[in-house]
Amino acid sequence: MTWIEAVVLGLVQGLTEFLPVSSSGHLRITSALFFDRDAGASFTAVTQLGTEAAVLIYFAKDIGRIVRTWFVGLVDRSVRSSLDYRMGWYVIVGTIPIGIFGLIFKDQIRTAGRNLWLISCTLIIGAMLLAFAEYWGRQTRTLENFRMRDGVVMGFAQAAALVPGVSRSGGTLTAGLLLNLTRETAARYSFLLAIPAVVISGVFSLPDVFEPSAPGTAAPSVAQMVVATLIAFAVGYAAIAWLLRYVAHHTLYVFVLYRVALGSLVICLLATGTISAT
Repeated sequence: MTWIEAVVLGLVQGLTEFLPVSSSGHLRITSALFFDRDAGASFTAVTQLGTEAAVLIYFAKDIGRIVRTWFVGLVDRSVRSSLDYRMGWYVIVGTIPIGIFGLIFKDQIRTAGRNLWLISCTLIIGAMLLAFAEYWGRQTRTLENFRMRDGVVMGFAQAAALVPGVSRSGGTLTAGLLLNLTRETAARYSFLLAIPAVVISGVFSLPDVFEPSAPGTAAPSVAQMVVATLIAFAVGYAAIAWLLRYVAHHTLYVFVLYRVALGSLVICLLATGTISAT
């Protein structure tokens, strides 16, 4: 991997991780379009450690309060009715689907799942689902109304994002809106839900990122990986603040249009032989 490649992909990861546009899909498309190869699923997973570090810092007070209350609630029944205690369980249970499906389909995610025909189609299909949810969701429920059912449904939606192009935040936001949650509530839970899965995935992918098994995959040096992850952290931190402000006052249709446009562009590039699907 070249230094310019590491820097560009770190920027792309930071910019797109929290937007409902699929960061893994963008990394795959950017790699194919500008560098004529694939950075690999492991590179994506490790750079996500940077963006999740941004989540940990941005929501440090909330996360610390939830963790403390959850542990206290294990022995003290009086706090079990609190939102923080329940939120701890919602995140734990919501993480189970992506853990199970990630283990079952690990090989497919790293190979067939990175085909650009698949990514372009999932970008467009995901856009249609997001538009439907934005239009039909009543957005009457806040975090105080969040229930275990919501956590489970959004957990399965997050698991769908194992396929590049689906988008973890896009899937969870879509599910949240269909559950009549407000956009801001769905976004906040989405940030918290991602932490266990992304951190575990990134840590386990560290050995593979420097010695990728897939042919044609770019292998970064340790220094390049560190720089890309730090860039993803810095840009991702800014993206969190922007997205929370944006969803509080705007619809998600701009992301719908962007996904359709990008997916259509990739299909055209594939059809004309400008880029390779694999």
